[in-house]
Amino acid sequence: MSHRVAIVGATGAVGTEMRRLLRDRSYPAAEVVPFASARSAGRTLDDGLVVQELREDALQGFDVAIFSAGGGISREWAPLFAQAGAIVVDNSSAWRMDPEVPLVVSEVNPGDLDHIGKGIVANPNCTTMQIMPPLKALHDAFGLTDMVATSFQAAGGAGQKGMDELAEQVPAMMADTGRLATDGASMAGRVEARVHAKPLAFNVVPWLGSDTGNGYTDEEMKLQNESRKILGIPELRVTPTCVRVPVFVGHSVAVRATFEQEIDVDRALDALRAMEGVELDDVPTPLEWAGRDPVAVGRVRKDLADPRTLNLFVVGDNLLKGAALNTVQIAELLHERGLLGRRAAA
Repeated sequence: MSHRVAIVGATGAVGTEMRRLLRDRSYPAAEVVPFASARSAGRTLDDGLVVQELREDALQGFDVAIFSAGGGISREWAPLFAQAGAIVVDNSSAWRMDPEVPLVVSEVNPGDLDHIGKGIVANPNCTTMQIMPPLKALHDAFGLTDMVATSFQAAGGAGQKGMDELAEQVPAMMADTGRLATDGASMAGRVEARVHAKPLAFNVVPWLGSDTGNGYTDEEMKLQNESRKILGIPELRVTPTCVRVPVFVGHSVAVRATFEQEIDVDRALDALRAMEGVELDDVPTPLEWAGRDPVAVGRVRKDLADPRTLNLFVVGDNLLKGAALNTVQIAELLHERGLLGRRAAA
């Protein structure tokens, strides 16, 4: 059975990847309709699809609607698509913590798709997303209780504008490389930080997201709250720190995970090898894993102080598994489970 698919936010970086993945993975789509703002309406995309304006009279007849257009658009339009009969797969933060909305990583908790109360499925934050498959494998083996997660997130996590800002800052910094080592403050003053909290070129910025009032950013709190929901461990203790680094694509996360049982490293590696969507790499880097579907796990080692703790380093493409790929994988699961078309029929 083929389905009509709507893509809301189809012209952005993630939306473009979604369109490509639907084609490359041969998703059973009878029709794919890209939606965007009125200013993009009528534009022909590189795959020949013509952008439609997002209007209430254009929502009927879709089986699945894939969203990557920001929280405000999702809060307004996702319920309207659901009311019109589609199942919405949303890539924003708008619905993730709603108890009636499953928050799904395709390899980790596909069974949560059996309970789609509002007709909406949420896609996790890109950083949370990539550590879930390896942690699920390890949780099943040893029983996860605690996690210290420190992310090293690419400029592309802020979209094209984040990458553009990094690219703009590099020439200004390179104009006088000698002063980078001796007068960094004045060099930083030469560039403007509009997207990132501070200049990112040749720098590391330990602030990512908005202040939540408890010393942690909203990006850091997502690591705690979303991990608990996806893994089904409401009491999971999480200490998160999110850092922006001068990388264009690909997030990295250093994870210190503590378990109920003492760790056997060989058994842990076997569990990781067996997990779908995970590949082992002794020294994974975002440069080498950009454009690749799996997440890479390396530096797997027993903690020096605690025999129940394992340290590992996880790398993933934030545009692929971190966003577009998981969204399409959820749509595939909805098709495979025969869940599409039911709402419209009802």
